[in-house]
Amino acid sequence: MEKVTATNSDIEKAAGVLRAGGLVAFPTETVYGLGANAEDSAAVARVFQVKGRPPTHPLIVHIGGAEHLGEWVEDVPATARLLAERFWPGPLTLVLRRGGRVSLEATGGLETVAVRVPDHPVALALLSAFGGGVAGPSANRFGSVSPTTANDVRAELGDAVDFVLDGGPCEVGVESTIVDATGEIPSVLRPGGVTREDLEAVLGRRLAVHSTSRIRVPGQHPSHYAPRARVVLVEPEKVVTEAELAQELGHQVGVFLPPSFADAPVKAHAVVAVPDSMVAYARGLYGFLRELDQRGCDLIVASLPVEEGLGLAIANRLRRAAGPRPSE
Repeated sequence: MEKVTATNSDIEKAAGVLRAGGLVAFPTETVYGLGANAEDSAAVARVFQVKGRPPTHPLIVHIGGAEHLGEWVEDVPATARLLAERFWPGPLTLVLRRGGRVSLEATGGLETVAVRVPDHPVALALLSAFGGGVAGPSANRFGSVSPTTANDVRAELGDAVDFVLDGGPCEVGVESTIVDATGEIPSVLRPGGVTREDLEAVLGRRLAVHSTSRIRVPGQHPSHYAPRARVVLVEPEKVVTEAELAQELGHQVGVFLPPSFADAPVKAHAVVAVPDSMVAYARGLYGFLRELDQRGCDLIVASLPVEEGLGLAIANRLRRAAGPRPSE
């Protein structure tokens, strides 16, 4: 796929839309965000409305550089400063005490705020041109598969977004890692593009990874990142048999075929060969789920990767994609 880069004119137009209280879909290295002025309560409220997102689910505030962190939070502990210096710009979000500049709508009413500096030239150019913070969850309907191309955004949100900045396909493909840095001992609230191992190497200590926490953060809903098709998770050696059984029972089955079974014949409606590389798997994950939806699958059979490195984030997304739907 050819990489598209927004022009300076596009970026200036998007910055103007944000200043006027509008919504801009913008690329990051992780996924596309649905951005609003983080200081504009009405604009932020519209983000929740467009996504269908509960107003208690906080948003991430994107800023243009680590040097601006103190403008958005109450204090910057040494641990947070260390992580910001090492991983920003990059797919790491820090949860800290909210500063007065952030609207309570953006934090879901909490006194904490999630902040990051995206590692994408178009996003950084937009933040520079705008001159403020951009509150931005993923640019999709709440709970559904996150978008990794501008076309994904247009297909799902259409005219509900005032302007879409096209920066090409996202390089990382899964959302940022969220770290609670409010206390003395940091913890991972959502695994993502920065691995737990990399964080531990910088901090010199083991980090806990929580599926839920006292602090609400994006991505902790039981059903999240979900395609229209129902996702079923089984052991790798059972993927083929479970898929073929479901196909025989009348389902239109999509299969995530693990690398160790890449040559196995499988009778299914559609097959995705999972990459050996966790980097490539993460980059392609949401695209694979969208593809199987587009091909008419009503059931997707998959297995979890080894939960090391980016495999931890991929497993987290697949578990939540397989979670109980609101109607269940």
